[in-house]
Amino acid sequence: MSEIAKDIIKTHDKWKGDRGTWESHWSEIDERVLPRYAMTMQSSSSGLTKGQKRTDKMIDSTASIALERFSAAMEAMLTPRNQRWHRVTASDEALAADHDVKVWFENVTNMLFKQRYKPSANFASQQHEVYMGLGAYGTSILHTDAHDEGGFRYRATDLREILIGLNHQGILDSSSRKFNISARLMQQKVDAGRWSTIPDAVKSALKTEPSKEFEVIHCVKPRVEVDKKRLDYKGMKYASYYVAVEGQTILGEGGFNTFPYQASRYVTGPSEVYGRSPAMMALPAIKVLNEQKKTMLTQGHRAVAPVLLANDDGVVDGFSMKPGHINPGGVSPEGRPLVHALPVGNLAAGQELMDMERSTINDIFLVTLFQILVDTPAMTATEVLERAREKGALLSPTMGRQQSEGQGPMIEREIDLLQQQNLLPPMPEALIEAEGEFEIIYDSPLNRAQRAEEAAGWMRTLEAAVAYANTTQDLSVLDHFNTDVIYPALAEINAMPPSWMASPETVEQKRAQRQEAADTQQMVEAAPAAAGVMKALGSAG
Repeated sequence: MSEIAKDIIKTHDKWKGDRGTWESHWSEIDERVLPRYAMTMQSSSSGLTKGQKRTDKMIDSTASIALERFSAAMEAMLTPRNQRWHRVTASDEALAADHDVKVWFENVTNMLFKQRYKPSANFASQQHEVYMGLGAYGTSILHTDAHDEGGFRYRATDLREILIGLNHQGILDSSSRKFNISARLMQQKVDAGRWSTIPDAVKSALKTEPSKEFEVIHCVKPRVEVDKKRLDYKGMKYASYYVAVEGQTILGEGGFNTFPYQASRYVTGPSEVYGRSPAMMALPAIKVLNEQKKTMLTQGHRAVAPVLLANDDGVVDGFSMKPGHINPGGVSPEGRPLVHALPVGNLAAGQELMDMERSTINDIFLVTLFQILVDTPAMTATEVLERAREKGALLSPTMGRQQSEGQGPMIEREIDLLQQQNLLPPMPEALIEAEGEFEIIYDSPLNRAQRAEEAAGWMRTLEAAVAYANTTQDLSVLDHFNTDVIYPALAEINAMPPSWMASPETVEQKRAQRQEAADTQQMVEAAPAAAGVMKALGSAG
């Protein structure tokens, strides 16, 4: 029995016990917001089976629709499929200004998007699931790894399977995932060299029942002692262990240079590992709306097929509600109806109450805000910001967390995988000396909308300066503008590719050529006058 295996199983069980309250909360959200995930959060003994109806407790679909819109809008604002929503640049400012370094990082960025959006990578669909989980549970975990045929492979990890741990800085640095695997597949991993051994119980099952499944824990955590001189997994930052629960045996050991899981959280409470979601905040309104919907359905049925009131005189004997049927005795000799419908209450008031709850749910899921940002393509970024200023203040922290916890670690992981697969272009010498240090610049539609205010400020200032110069005929006011700084900055704000910009050397060369041409033209224009002077001097002599 391995002490490491025993410790991994013990840690997993403790983390699982600590998370029980969260899972109860998630199950309640499944029932009312995301029923297709209902089995995910339930134990195997819950009685749920694949294909079973899971919408019994979801009377109104407002929350489910709001969650779908939330996920779609998050993707449109942060990781749109048809745009470059980030780029990579050098951490050092001097290197970042170097044209060759800029072009190299542009090529790296192109490679990242090329590999990320390959059909085999499955990024787009899995990222959508990440946003769905984020809106429902407040925590989503994406697994980024190398594809067997090269490139990347992404998988939105089932929250039921995986447990996470944070370091003292609140950064995800450890995980424990339990899953079931058949004895036959376990032996195949040994044959492929991925695992080194299997327990005796598995060996026995291979002879009698190869399809029998066994519990396995995959643990990833920081390596206590990293031997940087070694090129194998012992020299990697994170240790990876596969442990068989039965027999407490280490099946295989490996490592990662970068953490393979990226956990995104919507908002977090103090000292809480897992995030809180819009669905959690909207749950009271969702419950109220469901009850209101039940009442409205009942009252609506009564309004369409009302309960009838009549005197106990036998008038309604044989009374029929069929169209065109004549019911004799239903009116008095004066023509006054003897049968009345039971009043069902104020349906309009009930509908108004439901609309209030629906509005609350949509606000919590940021549907209203996203409609302003996404459904107004004709507006400029500055106009969008002006209309969404108040609610945009709520959006920025949330988006910042997704970039710092999810996208940033994912991009670092991707670059590490590209390096391992020798898919990166040759690095410039200056960057090699800097050990390839880089930073990520986010160019998502939301980031560009936020930065557009910088460009708008420059344009307003320039317009004021030009107006002043035209009025006073004093062009010196334009001397305050450093166009060599302004226009590259505007290009960066507008996400212009570095290869579209001329290098500083090329700009200087063009200016020198233009100045030389101007000097030559001036000499040509001055030549007749000079010739006339020389002729006059000759005549005088």
